Amino acid sequence: MAAKILLIALLALASSHALASDPSPLQDFCVADMDSKVRVNGFVCKDPTVVKAEDFFSTGLDKAGDTGKKLGSNVTAVNVNKIVGLNTLGISMVRIDYAPKGLNAPHTHPRATEILTVIEGQLFVGFVTSNSDNGNRLFTKMLKKGDVFVFPEGLIHFQFNPGHTNTVAIGALSSQNPGTITIANAVFGSKPPISDEVLAKAFQIAEMAAKILLISLLAMASSLAMASDPSPLQDFCVADKASKVRVNGFVCKDPTVVKAEDFFSTGLDKAGDTGKKLGSNVTAVNIAEMAAKILLISLLAMASSLAMASDPSPLQDFCVADKASKVLVNGFVCKDPMQVTAEDFFAMGLDKAGNTENKVGSMVTAVNVNKLAGLNTLGISMVRIDYAPRGLNPPHTHPRATEILTVIEGQLLVGFVTSNTDNGNRLFTKMLKKGDVFVFPEGLIHFQFNPGHTKTVAIGALSSQNPGTITIANAVFGSKPPISDDVLAKAFQVDKKTVDWLQAQFWADNNN
Repeated sequence: MAAKILLIALLALASSHALASDPSPLQDFCVADMDSKVRVNGFVCKDPTVVKAEDFFSTGLDKAGDTGKKLGSNVTAVNVNKIVGLNTLGISMVRIDYAPKGLNAPHTHPRATEILTVIEGQLFVGFVTSNSDNGNRLFTKMLKKGDVFVFPEGLIHFQFNPGHTNTVAIGALSSQNPGTITIANAVFGSKPPISDEVLAKAFQIAEMAAKILLISLLAMASSLAMASDPSPLQDFCVADKASKVRVNGFVCKDPTVVKAEDFFSTGLDKAGDTGKKLGSNVTAVNIAEMAAKILLISLLAMASSLAMASDPSPLQDFCVADKASKVLVNGFVCKDPMQVTAEDFFAMGLDKAGNTENKVGSMVTAVNVNKLAGLNTLGISMVRIDYAPRGLNPPHTHPRATEILTVIEGQLLVGFVTSNTDNGNRLFTKMLKKGDVFVFPEGLIHFQFNPGHTKTVAIGALSSQNPGTITIANAVFGSKPPISDDVLAKAFQVDKKTVDWLQAQFWADNNN
């Protein structure tokens, strides 16, 4: 009986976690009102009295997509933009057509897991794990008709048709707007482009080679455009403080007028007034100070509902990780609370500079659940990042977390790239000085670069006990075993010799 109770409890926990990426519906349905001018996270609801069956209906997945493109594949998406009834329901569907030797290039879905089945033909599929001490592990499988494969949320993955006949697959994604980041497009085709110096250092190539890659990819059209979902339902929802509309949080500013300053704040280098009874002062950087903080974590220690969306919510005061247990769960099982001590919530070392004598000139010292057992189930972690002069934390993603970062000393050029849109991958950049704060939305490719001649130190917080890190260059060109030359050559539009040379440069790790 005890085993059954435990099983039921774990199934419920797994269910709540599965739906954590999209806000749960609060009524039977919330059909998207595409005519409304009100901006919210996702869409406002149509009057339920005028909803009809057609709002939950779409056609066209029997039609082959046009594969006459560079990559030889085409994604036909059925998301909330096509079926308005999908709003708040946390799911969408795609048909993918592949010409012979066609490729759905390495990409991520920042807000969704994908499950895919082959309808006709064959597919060589794979995904790459996030950074670990053993590198980025590649899992691959050859699929035939009727086979099913799952690509975990936020991880880089691809599909390739190795045969001489067309292939068709149907996929489902755990979001009404999963987002898609095609790695080559986002890194080398952002608007405006990421600087040659950043890319050359990240991929360990000469700046001229970075320019050649950038030019060849600027024109590559993304094959997948997605819509909008709860948790974040798009890359960001910058608060519109001028709006009179009342919602849970704030309505969204028009994304075409969003700028880097919306993700930026100053003043954490200024001492607060401690001339009060308690002798302390809290200077907050939250949504009131920083419009882009809506749906993102508060600085360093403030837990938000979104922080708990990526991590299962705690069901008791704490659940200190029992590292000695052999039981495998999502996260860690709990230590006997009677044996928990203050040391379980304590770590040291963030005052120590990390060793930046590596290829990229930076070092990340993480305090996550692996270092601090008390973080288990608490949905937050912290990092110190050291940068040598001209040091780079290369383009990477955190598949399970938003990151907020402040500069302790020195300066940083920071940026993030939005997921695929009809207008390409938009780059937001900002130069930070001591005390400045910047936010990198969950799952998006971002970087930090020290352009100066002195060292820089930053402290960051992430909305997960184990955010994961996918360093783009390492994962794509340094996976174990390597991704096939055919896949990479086609994805990045270069010859196989260039791919072989790039693969020989990795693995370079700047995580401690």
